[in-house]
Amino acid sequence: MDATFTANDIESVRSGRHACYDRLVIDLDRRGVGYDVRYGAVYTEGAGERVSLRGTDIRITVRAWGRELRNSRELVDVRGYDTFRQVAFAGTFEGQTTLGLGVRARLPMRVFELDGPGSGSRLVIDVAHHW
Repeated sequence: MDATFTANDIESVRSGRHACYDRLVIDLDRRGVGYDVRYGAVYTEGAGERVSLRGTDIRITVRAWGRELRNSRELVDVRGYDTFRQVAFAGTFEGQTTLGLGVRARLPMRVFELDGPGSGSRLVIDVAHHW
């Protein structure tokens, strides 16, 4: 499934299932966008209200604009995934966008950025199925 944003930096958010991990991909319209991904409570941008997620919270902050166009509580359909429980949009404020990722447990994760396509990039978040 895919959530579409305006072309103000974040172009889309999508997910995939793999043999050993679940993957979330944030497509960006440029390279070198700063980000912070960590386990911890998720709050809405601007208002600072707690976002309740199913499972353990991962807070994803991207230094990019993104205007949500779909259901913000179920941004990407992750039904049937081994680790992912929910992906939620927590807002954009002053050029910073926050997403919440609910996962089954506090499992190992890796985060990296890939160049392309074109002048864009992709922020990739993999969370393992097991220790």
